[in-house]
Amino acid sequence: MVLNPGDAVDVRFTKWGGGRHWEFPLTALGTDEHGVWAGGAVGTWLSRPGQGFESEVRWVTLFPHDRPWSASFYGAGHPDTDVYVDITTVPVWKGARVNLVDLDLDVILLVDGCLILDDEDEFDDHRRSLAYPDDVVSLARRSADEVLTAIGSGVEPFLAVGPGWLDRWCRR
Repeated sequence: MVLNPGDAVDVRFTKWGGGRHWEFPLTALGTDEHGVWAGGAVGTWLSRPGQGFESEVRWVTLFPHDRPWSASFYGAGHPDTDVYVDITTVPVWKGARVNLVDLDLDVILLVDGCLILDDEDEFDDHRRSLAYPDDVVSLARRSADEVLTAIGSGVEPFLAVGPGWLDRWCRR
């Protein structure tokens, strides 16, 4: 997969079993050792079945090369969220489309510094109703724990790298 800065990126989240979830366009910003970075503009339409909204802030999202999550960095532009990490399957690229299976758990760093693991109840419900295999359950829990530790310890790309990409995107 070769993306050039400025290329359109088609983001497709599904639920386990293939059900449609969040879909939205981003703009490719570049690639580094952490993965592929893409930016969302004010006015970007994000939708899922039965729901949609227009973004009121700019943000950047990292799609790691080989980690089962995606991380969105909002910084001061968002009223309450600094970093939002969706625990997913490893991002899979097909041309300019990136596909991820959302596994419900989210790690959120709020602007006030509070770090939380969100949607554990949804994860437990979907684990049963969508029949997550045991290895997927383990993957999701392990990934959430790793991301919580990484953010809490200031490990990159959560300390300076993500905010740096956000800063460059916001200055465009």
